[in-house]
Amino acid sequence: MNDVLKFSTENREVVSGACLPEDKEPDILSLRPACFTDYVGQKEIVETLKIAVEAAKMRNEPVDHVLFHGPPGLGKTTLAHIIANETGGTLTVTSGPALEKGGDLIGILTHLEDGDVLFVDEVHRIPRNVEELLYPAMEDFAIDFVFDKGVHARSHRFRLKRFTLIGATTRIGLISSPLRDRFGILRSLDFYTEAELIRITKRSAALLDVPLDDFGAAELSTRSRGTPRIVNRLLRRVRDYAQVRSDGTIKRDTVEAALALEGVDEKGLTDLDRRFIRTVIEFYNGGPVGIEAIAATLQEETDTLVDVVEPYLLKAGLITRTSAGRKATEAAYHHLGFKIQKKLF
Repeated sequence: MNDVLKFSTENREVVSGACLPEDKEPDILSLRPACFTDYVGQKEIVETLKIAVEAAKMRNEPVDHVLFHGPPGLGKTTLAHIIANETGGTLTVTSGPALEKGGDLIGILTHLEDGDVLFVDEVHRIPRNVEELLYPAMEDFAIDFVFDKGVHARSHRFRLKRFTLIGATTRIGLISSPLRDRFGILRSLDFYTEAELIRITKRSAALLDVPLDDFGAAELSTRSRGTPRIVNRLLRRVRDYAQVRSDGTIKRDTVEAALALEGVDEKGLTDLDRRFIRTVIEFYNGGPVGIEAIAATLQEETDTLVDVVEPYLLKAGLITRTSAGRKATEAAYHHLGFKIQKKLF
């Protein structure tokens, strides 16, 4: 009995109604903006979405289905969160590979309420049998069930609440036409400018409460491959370096020293990017060479090279893509210090 009283006394605060210090601890800090006013870049897309959201509120109906496509890290998931926040709906997040069976999708759809948002990442990887269930759900907000088999088969239509489907993909060409045509808003996200990335870097540094000068912000933006996700990741790594090896302030020399350890050069190229270019130049005389041959030489997945490596190298003008394969440009030769073979150009 005494032990019970002692335990109750020691743990009285755990079950008390008072606000304890641990209750005031913040959740994991997210650098993701929560509204359109905080979102930097993609001006035309943001303006289109603002109009769509405002019009939907005026008509008291959900926003039309939206499809975002573009390289990873440009803000597709962030825009889905913002749309849900601006409309006041609950956001449900899933991905194409996670929807293995029709029952998985049906379970999610039947739990959605009016105005909710369903975000499907890598929507092009939804299995075909599951994708066909989306057609009536997107058009008529209904799902068709078939009971029994053969001559006893019966069909039943289950009505869903009106929701918004937001799809995101890095491979728009792999989405079937019937699914793509059911999206009312299709927008492509492009790489960010250096000025936009500087604004993102300064905002993130303020949220992380880390001192950052203008030169440090500019250097980080230059090395971030035009991608907000990358600039935020590099900012965290430079912050660690500045706190341990410097005075805590992120300056240009701090960024250069920290990213040298990360293998990120002045153009933002990683070790894999440089290996990609070197393979084209050294093994295949500058190209043209097929992506499968490059992937086999690097022992990397073809999808990794196509989705992660190639978009920025093409944007930076370091490789070109022709019908015969990939070729290294003069800028790639200069950047890696190779002597240009005139016969190739």
